[in-house]
Amino acid sequence: MNLIPDDMAMLLDNSGLNSLHINGHELLPIIQGGMGVGISAHRLSGTVAGYGGVGTISSIDLRRLHPDLMASTSKLPAGDDTKKLINDANLEALSREIRAARKMANGNGILAVNVMRAVSEYQPYITRSLEEGIDAIVVGAGLPLDLPDIAKDFPNVALIPILSDARGVQLVVKKWEKKGKLPDAIILEHPGIAGGHLGAAKIEDLHHERFNFENSIPECLEFFNKNGFKIPLIAAGGISSHTDIRRIQSLGGAGVQIGTPFAVTEESDANINFKKVLSQARPEDIVEFISVAGLPARAVKTPWLDKYLRIEDKLKGIAHKKKRCTLSFDCLVQCGLRDGNANVGQFCIDKQLGQAVIGNEEKGLFFRGAGILPFGDQIRPVKDLITFLLSKQALHEASV
Repeated sequence: MNLIPDDMAMLLDNSGLNSLHINGHELLPIIQGGMGVGISAHRLSGTVAGYGGVGTISSIDLRRLHPDLMASTSKLPAGDDTKKLINDANLEALSREIRAARKMANGNGILAVNVMRAVSEYQPYITRSLEEGIDAIVVGAGLPLDLPDIAKDFPNVALIPILSDARGVQLVVKKWEKKGKLPDAIILEHPGIAGGHLGAAKIEDLHHERFNFENSIPECLEFFNKNGFKIPLIAAGGISSHTDIRRIQSLGGAGVQIGTPFAVTEESDANINFKKVLSQARPEDIVEFISVAGLPARAVKTPWLDKYLRIEDKLKGIAHKKKRCTLSFDCLVQCGLRDGNANVGQFCIDKQLGQAVIGNEEKGLFFRGAGILPFGDQIRPVKDLITFLLSKQALHEASV
């Protein structure tokens, strides 16, 4: 089924690019990346889907976008009862966002929910998304070996893991094949370029040649061909132009996932100050560090992150296990701060990301990819960005 509106279909026809086919749907070869907390919710995802792409809602702590849910959960005493109330509020927020995005999409494109494997509410988020009729589930930040089992009663929902190299792809595909399910697509994310949490064991590995698309895409395709698999590969990390998409498709990729350029669009669900921090960041402002989940991460060196990195060793020196999460809910299965793991980050990631979504540069953690932004420091509509990506002649391209 072709889910691309006529005006975008005309642009695609003239672009020389191939459409993306997922689970029987024909789409623009563009997936908008899931960005949390609260960056990609219903406004951004619904808009992208409305133009015929894949719009993605990040499932993490969506209550922050709903004043009534925040008012009912933000000042409660720590404890198991509060944890349940917060988790229930986040599930309610997820339902609201899916329904609102669906309305905005107006029957075009498809909608996905991105769920991090590393969060403690991983399965409830997936289950709620499936119950709400989501089109696709995207899972990163860990190997989603159990995803086919969780989604077994929803065979029409596309299941899309995020991985970083051919070895990871082969492992997941072989495990899923034994369960009688192959991925409907796979996102190959280059950890040396992408923003947020990154798919490498340590910072020193981020730029290993095995992650380069010129290596990872052909290696994956060779594995697929040997085994008779037909799985679309989606490249993620550093994609910001028509030329980039054409290069990926020339390597055999089916499409691309794009994060930061969508985060700074007018329809991004984040605060305007958040968008300014990302769009005005210079290359030297973007740093790599180890996050609380033990994964490398890439973000803008804001005053908060600069201060944290300067006192990181001191904080690790006094790391100790907390009796319970001070925010009353365990957002991560493994948290360096809560668990007293001195080898990884010592800060509350949900708190810092929550400050970022409201644009607090002094206290927020602003994840960002290392690539250029198509419109420099301008904040433009999603339609402008998609038009730019599909246009052979670049409208404007500037490094950050």
